[in-house]
Amino acid sequence: MPRFALKIEYDGGPFAGWQRQADQPSVQGAIEDALAKLEPGPHTIAAAGRTDAGVHATGQVAHADLKKDWDPFRLSEALNYHLRPAPVAILACARVDDEFHARFSAQERRYLFRLVQRRAPTTHDRGLVWRVQNPLDVEAMREGASYLIGHHDFTTFRSTMCQSKSPVKTLDEIRIEEHDILHGREVRFHLRARSFLHNQVRSIVGTLERVGAGSWPAERVAEALVARDRAACGPVCPPQGLYLSAVGYPRDPFG
Repeated sequence: MPRFALKIEYDGGPFAGWQRQADQPSVQGAIEDALAKLEPGPHTIAAAGRTDAGVHATGQVAHADLKKDWDPFRLSEALNYHLRPAPVAILACARVDDEFHARFSAQERRYLFRLVQRRAPTTHDRGLVWRVQNPLDVEAMREGASYLIGHHDFTTFRSTMCQSKSPVKTLDEIRIEEHDILHGREVRFHLRARSFLHNQVRSIVGTLERVGAGSWPAERVAEALVARDRAACGPVCPPQGLYLSAVGYPRDPFG
């Protein structure tokens, strides 16, 4: 059966997450239903990351095994037709060999978190960012983030429902940028690692926001990490500012 890699963009707002669920809408379910319109029968696709309810993607990757050896461009066009009006789009499609696996072949994953600091509510970005009203010290947040880069036990920064066998991960990068917007600022957190724990990014960003707001000294982030205790974590920020932005492979399947 020919295998195809799909690069996917979606607004996670209307969905209960990536993973198919029996009684709630999911991104996986929407794409599998679209595939069934092209090739009748059940379909199961595998993704690089199972994003939670409300989390978005600009560079999710999944693979699907099909009966027909589709032209990749025609397959992406057909899927996009059948995905309407769901806020899901196939950005690219590529024929890959049977050894390619969207999840297990991935060497790194990149996440973006968008935080808007302004008094007025968001309108155009509603549901796409986390808005806070208090001013933020970006340099302090960068200092706090520096304690988290590297190989650590991230027990403090993972959900109690996390199913990962080990809390030990290597966080390769946390880059924090700020941009002026109308009557406020947008702060963007870029995180890169081979893999992440459940709620790790949202736990980190929520904690760093407390540092930026002046409620935590930057050094407290290091203390929280060493504590290896979920109770030492700052608040977990909401999902709507989080995006799975890219997945890296030994060879880019999309060229």
